[in-house]
Amino acid sequence: PAGSQEAPSLRLWSDYLNVHLHPKSVYVIRQYLHDGDCGCLEGFGQGESLLQDPACLEELEDRLHFFVEECDYLQGFQVLCDLHNGFSGVGAKVTELLHDEYSRKGILTWGLTPALSTVGIPMVGCFFPLQDPQKSFYRLMNTALGIAHLSRHSSLFCPLSLSGSLGIK
Repeated sequence: PAGSQEAPSLRLWSDYLNVHLHPKSVYVIRQYLHDGDCGCLEGFGQGESLLQDPACLEELEDRLHFFVEECDYLQGFQVLCDLHNGFSGVGAKVTELLHDEYSRKGILTWGLTPALSTVGIPMVGCFFPLQDPQKSFYRLMNTALGIAHLSRHSSLFCPLSLSGSLGIK
């Protein structure tokens, strides 16, 4: 509130934005909050299994239909999705849902990976930054599974990274 000396409570990534998002455009996955009971969303399968929960799927569909009904002429969808973590599995299930429910609409999917330092160790033909080998393996598998599944249900799939190599050499 204006005039208050207390710092605002910041819990979600969207709390850092300077723009206000529509309340139905942000869906918080409670079990994967910083203080949640599941830890990190690290694996493709973890993300995929989130949308196999009927309550989660129903909530997502309700939010999607809210925005679709507001459109005068829906031409398609744009999906932005991290490839390197469990959100690749979430994105795969979301694009599958969109493809099944709106088969005549275009789906443009952007697969995003963070830029990584080029200082690292060579590993099985790939070049990973100095980090835990298990995390490097998860990153590689999530990226591969994400690309395969997202491109299957998208009209156009475009991977994006500042590193130029999706973090893999």
